[in-house]
Amino acid sequence: MWSVVRAMVGVAVLTLSIGVTGSAGAAPDGRPVRAVASFSILGDLVREVGGARVSVSTLVGPDSDAHGFSPTPADARKLAEADIVFVNGLGLEGWLDRLIRASGTRAPVVVASSGVTPIPAADEHAHGGGGHDHGDHALDPHAWQNIANVKIYIANIRDGLATVDPAHADAYRDAAAAYIAKLDALQQEVRATIDGIPPDRRRIITTHDAFGYFAAAYGLRFVAPQGVSTDSEASPRDVAAIIRQIRQDRIPAVFLENISDPRQMEQIARESGAKIGGKVYSDALSGPAGPAPTYLDMMRSNLRAFAAALSPS
Repeated sequence: MWSVVRAMVGVAVLTLSIGVTGSAGAAPDGRPVRAVASFSILGDLVREVGGARVSVSTLVGPDSDAHGFSPTPADARKLAEADIVFVNGLGLEGWLDRLIRASGTRAPVVVASSGVTPIPAADEHAHGGGGHDHGDHALDPHAWQNIANVKIYIANIRDGLATVDPAHADAYRDAAAAYIAKLDALQQEVRATIDGIPPDRRRIITTHDAFGYFAAAYGLRFVAPQGVSTDSEASPRDVAAIIRQIRQDRIPAVFLENISDPRQMEQIARESGAKIGGKVYSDALSGPAGPAPTYLDMMRSNLRAFAAALSPS
């Protein structure tokens, strides 16, 4: 995998080249703004703000893993034709900086997580090592698991679209405000549901450390046999340690993620006695026919799965 470029972390706009090339900004013929989002969750947020005025394509699609993505020439073409590009940042897209250079795009690149207070990655040594090349200061890129952070994403998306398409800035502001109201309602729902789970049962095993922001915001404890990246598999020793921890702490349930091979978690459940709580969505949405085709659906689907598995029988 191409190395992660640290300059992506915490930068609101990597390039702001509007007016330098015809690809930057909405076309004068009134066609929709061509936006590219790095992965499916971000693509959904851009669609919510952009509405019919923005045509959104994603590089990493539903049920696909952004950590280990390998771009193709078609992805470079998407960027070359884009009016604006949205990325997560925080080290999620280690392959993206080189792809942007290869594409030759002059579109502005907006880092949606700019302004988020990042949390450090979980101790990857405890999980057999992670896949990010951040030296000693890895950040957890999964900031969208805290709904408060998604409000920041929405503001950055709103401002980016208004910059390349100022004629519709008011529409983007209105759409962003309406979506933030939906996020407020979702946040209340999450807190009420977690509050209904007995404190001694708020412990979960997941495939990799994608829920650190959720845990910090909402009071669940997550344990994973991998670090924040899915690049490396947990070793047998790591799996054995997880099984011991489940037994010792009486962790009620393990969860499978839509982007990961389920066999490891099935082994952990089988040998530990914990039940499999179902599939959760961490880094990617489901397809349109699945339970998590949008960010709001994804969070509610995960919340239902957590509550069903952790509530007393």
